[in-house]
Order: sequence, then C-alpha cells, then structure tokens
Amino acid sequence: MTSFETIILETDARGIVTLRLNRPDKHHALNETMMREIIAACDVVEADPAARAVVLRAEGKSFCAGGDLGWMRAQAALDRKGKMEGARLLASMLRRLDALSVPLVARVQGHAYGGGLGMMAVADIVLVADHAGFALTETRLGLIPATIGPYVVRRIGEGHARRIFLNARRFGAEEARHIGLASRVVASEALDEAMEEELSALLDCAPGAVAHAKRLVRMLARNEAADPVEASIEALADRWESEEARGRIAQFLGKT
Repeated sequence: MTSFETIILETDARGIVTLRLNRPDKHHALNETMMREIIAACDVVEADPAARAVVLRAEGKSFCAGGDLGWMRAQAALDRKGKMEGARLLASMLRRLDALSVPLVARVQGHAYGGGLGMMAVADIVLVADHAGFALTETRLGLIPATIGPYVVRRIGEGHARRIFLNARRFGAEEARHIGLASRVVASEALDEAMEEELSALLDCAPGAVAHAKRLVRMLARNEAADPVEASIEALADRWESEEARGRIAQFLGKT
C-alpha cells in the first residue's frame, strides 16, 4: 500500500478502504500535503478493482478543523494568482472525493469546520457522533466558504446554506442531520456499529450496480442529461444487459 505523510490508507479483505486523516496534533486540518495526498489516495482506490467502499475517518476530538493555520498564512502572503491556485487545490480534492466510483462513507467522530464540512458534503453516507459540532466560520475572518460552496449548497439546499454561510454560528449534530449534512446521528460508542451496518448493506449489493446507481444519482441531481427520463431508461437497459445483473437475477428467480 502507498505510504503517506498526513493520511493512512488501508484496505481490508472485504475491499473496504479506510482513508484515515492523520494530523491529530493539528486537529486533522487541511494543508497542501494532505490535500495532495487525499487526491493521490483517490487515484489508488480507483485503480483497485477490488475496492468496494471508502471510509473517511479521523481520531481524537476533531474530524477536521478546516484549513491549517500555516497553510492559511502562506495563502495570505501570495498574490491573487497564488491564492486562486490554493483554492483550486482544495476544489480538486473535493472533486476527486465527490467523483469516486465506489461509495464514500464519512465517519465523523468529532468537530468539523470549513473544509471538513466540504468533505462531509461529498460523502454518500455521513455518520455523525451526537456530541460533534460544526460551523463555517469564514465570514468572521472577512472571507466566504466559496470553494466548498458548490458541494455544501448542493447537499443542504439554498435555504439552509443562506443561514450557515452567513452567521458563522456553531451548530450541533441534530441540526446537521436536519439540514441534510448528516445521514445519521449516533452515540460515539455506536459509531463503529452504525458504520458496519451501512457497509454490510453496501456489500450485499452488486458492486457494478452500486457504481452505476451512484452515477445515475449524480446525473439526475445535476441535470447532466439532455433528457433525464430517456437517460435513465438507457441506464437501466445497460444494467439489464450486464453479466452481473443477469447472474443475480437468474439466482433470484431460481429461488422464487
């Protein structure tokens, strides 16, 4: 397995890949190295035909504290072009996580701010510990949550985004679930059990169908097809004709 400095990437016998943020002394804040390593980790996952899902997780008090202070100081010293390149790196990281062909499950055991919310927003399933807190604090610094904005607004909708983008207010796990940022809220000690429930359900499904279902959701939600109805019909026909579906359907019909 590829060696990294700021993350740990591991795969178990089931094909579950764990992408563990590994800067506990910095509350897993995002710096340039971590963002580049997460992009590289996505490349590793996509190159592994046995990968079935990715679990994005961290340990300690925080899931991700947002932008690393050292990285932010460096960004502040750059000219406009340099600042835009820094934002483009974060955007590239989020795009790669968002575009993973396998399901992305975020196990959020602690607080998340800024870019941490961005990573939650691109996950397919987000499990949150009941004590965790969240905020977009950029406006306190005279900035805006712009780079993560497309993903967060898409996830929670304009109405909720108008509130949390503007006031930098900290909110809790239940509110995160209410606005659609979190899929489930559980006690800290139940996080692993909840994660295994979600992973077990995914593993019961045909991997090719899961990948195509994820692609279908993105296509329909983002208006990527000129005719969504026709595109969905063609997508279903493609699955009917796949070897994976033929085998599973024959097995199912043989049992009935």
